[in-house]
Amino acid sequence: MTIHFPFDNTYARLPDRFYARIEPEAVIAPRLIRLNRDLALHLGLDPDHLSSPDGVELLSGNRVPDAAEPIAMAYAGHQFGQFVPQLGDGRAILLGEVVDQNGIRRDIQLKGSGPTPFSRRGDGRAALGPVLREYLLSEAMAALGLPTTRALAAVLTGEIVVRETPLPGAVLTRVASSHIRVGTFQFFAARQDTEGLRLLADYVIGRHYPHAAESDHPYRAFLDQVIAAQADLIARWLHIGFIHGVMNTDNMSIAGETIDYGPCAFMDAYDPATVFSSIDRQGRYAYGNQPRIGLWNLTRLAETLLPLLSEDEEKAVAEASEALEAFAGKFEAAYHAGLKRKLGLMTEREEDLTLAGDLLKAMAENQADFTLTFRRLSDAAAGLEGDEAVRNLFINPLAYDAWATRWRERLSLEPQGGVRRQAAMRAVNPAFIPRNHRVEAMIQAAVEQGDFAPFEELLMVLSRPYEDQPAFAHYSEPPEPHQRVYRTFCGT
Repeated sequence: MTIHFPFDNTYARLPDRFYARIEPEAVIAPRLIRLNRDLALHLGLDPDHLSSPDGVELLSGNRVPDAAEPIAMAYAGHQFGQFVPQLGDGRAILLGEVVDQNGIRRDIQLKGSGPTPFSRRGDGRAALGPVLREYLLSEAMAALGLPTTRALAAVLTGEIVVRETPLPGAVLTRVASSHIRVGTFQFFAARQDTEGLRLLADYVIGRHYPHAAESDHPYRAFLDQVIAAQADLIARWLHIGFIHGVMNTDNMSIAGETIDYGPCAFMDAYDPATVFSSIDRQGRYAYGNQPRIGLWNLTRLAETLLPLLSEDEEKAVAEASEALEAFAGKFEAAYHAGLKRKLGLMTEREEDLTLAGDLLKAMAENQADFTLTFRRLSDAAAGLEGDEAVRNLFINPLAYDAWATRWRERLSLEPQGGVRRQAAMRAVNPAFIPRNHRVEAMIQAAVEQGDFAPFEELLMVLSRPYEDQPAFAHYSEPPEPHQRVYRTFCGT
């Protein structure tokens, strides 16, 4: 049976120095864990064919689809502030590009499909746990409404990969608007390859930011639009308590999507200093530090674009600096607007930001759960009877009471009624997030017992994060002290 992928591979038409041509390495006994049928249909693919034995051969890398042009992409990057001039896809192979039902070009990539010229002594494989984590986290993020890469399929390989211990191997099929990163630009800048930089920038403008091409200064317009996209994305991360964990420049997508779900996590109790990644020992990528790191990464991007911004170095630096100065305003506007929506405030008042800031301060001092506080505020907005459920989240409930008095006074100035306000707040304050202890329990069941039922159930619940789902209410609850997960691992 021939399975048709309508590939049209524009990145593979760029010069050879942009990538390495490499075939996936076959695995022993591929077995489908899960296929994202809705996403397959959206990509113009046949889910029944993909879930067949022949389809699983393709999703495992055992066969290459017709019209695919497998490549490992070259890029560099700053990793925890230290520049590495060559990184690249060490365990991922881009099969090609398809155009989805909305007319958007999407990459289809295999992660864990064997070594590439960029593997740097790695085996190019992926363990089951990280594959399930990325599948679940990326699909949860999509359901929450944030820009993200997606998961098309997860496949067991029938092989063992060795990390700290022997683990089942797996392959993830990842879908993205593209896999071009800040680090891709750094790769060419580090080699003083201005021609390569220009080719890359023109390609990205054509694929992701076509309006920039209409500007009198297209490279400056491109930089402005990437800055705006990242400012908005990071603000939205903060709105849902998400911590990326490794915001290296090679993990920042030029397309403005969340990419590379390694040691990422969702915060339970609110604390801006929260860090989960086991390798982030200095808190560089803490929850509250993500906007600053976003700007730092964008500054590295701007540095690579200097030769394109102007032949006059001083003028180029001035252009880049001016573009970067806009980040703070764009981020704050997006963050504050979202925070106000979470509090049910639709009109503008001078005291709004102070009111929001005081709630966050009280939450931090009282170890209040981030997600549940805002979700229960949605019900409290409809009437006083909802207050008790919120105040119970605070070590000192009086801290909530004092703040809630001010909040209700502010709500009285809003035009909409309580029921309408409650509905609006429920649409932005999720009931369900991928709680770390639930994710770890799901991975443990799959890895140690071969039991994928917890994965399927958790994925189902997270596909409807803004609905109450009473039968699965336990998934919304924060961990008990003995269930808390303090460290997450990259898994590569």
